[in-house]
Amino acid sequence: MENILNNKFINLDEVSTKYHQQYLNNKPFPHIVFDNFFSTPFLEKILEDFPKNLEKIGIKFEDKQEKKIASKNPDIILNNTNTLINFLNSYKFLNFLNNLSGMQETLIPDPYLWGGGYHELKNGGYLNIHADFNVHPQLELNRRINLLIYLNKNWKENYGGSLELWDKNMSKCVSKIIPTFNKIVIFNTNDFSYHGNPEIIDNPHNTSRKSIALYYYSNGRPRTDAKDEISHNTIFQKRPNSTDQTRTKIVFKKIFGKFYIRNKIKW
Repeated sequence: MENILNNKFINLDEVSTKYHQQYLNNKPFPHIVFDNFFSTPFLEKILEDFPKNLEKIGIKFEDKQEKKIASKNPDIILNNTNTLINFLNSYKFLNFLNNLSGMQETLIPDPYLWGGGYHELKNGGYLNIHADFNVHPQLELNRRINLLIYLNKNWKENYGGSLELWDKNMSKCVSKIIPTFNKIVIFNTNDFSYHGNPEIIDNPHNTSRKSIALYYYSNGRPRTDAKDEISHNTIFQKRPNSTDQTRTKIVFKKIFGKFYIRNKIKW
């Protein structure tokens, strides 16, 4: 089978050992950025697979917190992309993520790609700073790690759409990552891992910002990862001196294996 990974990253055991401490020590929360992680010819095929008409066949999210298009529909995920997703959900890659992150709990992939899959932002698109939903609504597992794969050739910072990682107090952006082709970002996700791409897309070539997202879960998580013991949806935050809108948090209570809406509060 054609190499999926760049030769530099073929030995994932060595890579996880080499970058483990860097992953843990990176601020504002554990994360790592790898350039040219995949074989370039292979990722070219993934870009070719990316739907040209996602705006028509995907789901549009458009409100004060986000403007994007997404789809996890398996019927539009072609063979090469399926090969990529299967690899990223394999034991070999899960073991890499566990060792890289140092998580004690065994990581579990999501065959449903809930909230993941194809993501696209056209000119005018954005995604405000947020903490992710923390429990998978079908599997009832705790969300632990995000993996983002960028597919944008010749993308410049002034086009907008950079991934921003913010500190726990939402006082400043600590890291800004330009979403260039064959760059991946892996990071812990919890109630304090505030991130997003709030700068509005303005690409003079009218090329959209494309990415693929996969999320990983575990059965249980450290108490320090959560503000309380409830599950919640995406929680949007307001940047200082901005017009960003926060979103009311929907709180769920787990009863007999199902989630019921308990109340709504501001977080």
